[in-house]
Amino acid sequence: MAEHATVAKIRQVAMAALTDSETLLRELLPEGRRSGSEWIARNVARGDRNAGSFGVSLTSGKWNDFADSAAHGGDLVSLYRYLHNCRQVDAAMAIDRLLGLGIFQYGAGHAHVMPALPDKNEMRDRQRAIEQERATRRQAAAERARQCWDSARPAASTHPYLIDRGVPAYNLRQSKRGWLLVPLYHHGELVNVQSIMPNGGKRFLKGGRVQGCYALIGEPRPFGKLFICEGWATGATLHRLTGEPVVCAMHAGNLAAVARAMRPLCDGSLELIIAGDDDRHTEGNPGRTAANDAALAVGAMVLYPKWPEDCPDDLTDFNDLYRWHRRQQGNESGGES
Repeated sequence: MAEHATVAKIRQVAMAALTDSETLLRELLPEGRRSGSEWIARNVARGDRNAGSFGVSLTSGKWNDFADSAAHGGDLVSLYRYLHNCRQVDAAMAIDRLLGLGIFQYGAGHAHVMPALPDKNEMRDRQRAIEQERATRRQAAAERARQCWDSARPAASTHPYLIDRGVPAYNLRQSKRGWLLVPLYHHGELVNVQSIMPNGGKRFLKGGRVQGCYALIGEPRPFGKLFICEGWATGATLHRLTGEPVVCAMHAGNLAAVARAMRPLCDGSLELIIAGDDDRHTEGNPGRTAANDAALAVGAMVLYPKWPEDCPDDLTDFNDLYRWHRRQQGNESGGES
């Protein structure tokens, strides 16, 4: 059980690190540079003298050295492990600390979890510099978020993304470019926005806080229920079907952090329910794993979609199931007419 929980936390760190990937890569590969959606650097692990063959995706975390067929990996945790020659769990804990993700809980026995580096004082100074840089970038992003939000208009119900997902706008706004804006809050303060393009593409403001942040749909009521889910469309679906308020964590690695943030706000008067994704055809089912971990962390109930026998295998969340049911009803109505 403990081993399963540790593997789940490693996956959560890998997912959460993507929200601040450039900051992390500036620390791991400080001589590198950004090129589009990639971080290009020299491979310091094999003494590479020039940049060019070693690249890391800022969006997926995948990395590869074309000059070394053995040097490749699928996320930022494995990259840290490769560069520092440490265990996977140590790499995840190091990233967790560097980015302040709060996924691992540290006791006295974990005082020296981070791999040893030549100069501890230098490492501490570098970590402080990273934290200061991150705080500055987050503050600037929060200011941009407020400007974007204030200058946007109420979202049109005919926005292609809303029509495709079959949900109302629920107080979203829309930019002049036609992108939906989902407001993200941290301790009640607007700190970031997620932009959703008409084709479904999504992005956060560069440098903005995501971990521990949430989007709220509906108003919590004393002694009622509060759902916590991953994406906004899933949250809109749950709110439409139940009428209950929903907090959207935006990705699986953020579920536990948001659940912990909600617990004291509930003051015992709300029933927390984690509505997880079911990534049933992904190895390790990260949706279920993250939802189970979040539920255990705060003593909440957990809920998953119940798949009919004849539904497609690629459905993973409540919005997928909702849209499939709507299509089935439409087909039946069409057949009767």
